[in-house]
Amino acid sequence: MALTPSTMLPLGTQAPAFELPDVVSGERISLESFRDRQGLLVMFICRHCPFVKHVQDELAAIGKDYSNSNLGIVAISANSVETHPQDGPEKLKEMVQEVGFSFPLCYDETQEVAKAYTAACTPDFFLFDADRKLVYRGQLDDSRPSSSVPVTGKDLRGAIDAVLAGKPVSEAQKPSVGCNIKWKPGNEPPYFGAASTSAVAHTRSLDDPTSN
Repeated sequence: MALTPSTMLPLGTQAPAFELPDVVSGERISLESFRDRQGLLVMFICRHCPFVKHVQDELAAIGKDYSNSNLGIVAISANSVETHPQDGPEKLKEMVQEVGFSFPLCYDETQEVAKAYTAACTPDFFLFDADRKLVYRGQLDDSRPSSSVPVTGKDLRGAIDAVLAGKPVSEAQKPSVGCNIKWKPGNEPPYFGAASTSAVAHTRSLDDPTSN
């Protein structure tokens, strides 16, 4: 495992198109599946990662809490089954049933969707507005598996609530951090291993506005 932060894709980026199978129903899920929603949350997760396990109940709670809202939610797993068979579609299906996800969980076998979103870690969150412009990418909250900080989802929930209220989302956003996405050997994206420095610098600039 390599501790990896988000790439912090530029705000305003248009949501990349995708079409992937839901591991439970087999239904093809795409951007068009959420065309009438005011916001769209795209999450990159997997089953085995301790960082995902740490927050998975909160992810399920977010799914339930916003189930009657105008928010679309989709989770995607892109980990290679060549190296991590525990993150394959059947195991992901078990995860959905065990944790109680109410949103689709799709498997990105080619890893091309993860690359399009510059997803780097699990979990990695991307929130888009009604025009499918990126308004939030970053952490769920300040909690980590090794910390005593409770999991509340406050950062992501605050961004979601702003989108649904038609209000601007604060640009003071901290990167998510977790296990690196398990790329197929030879299929690593150019940003793999390079995101850490820029994301750490981004976090420091938020903590200290006078830093360079």
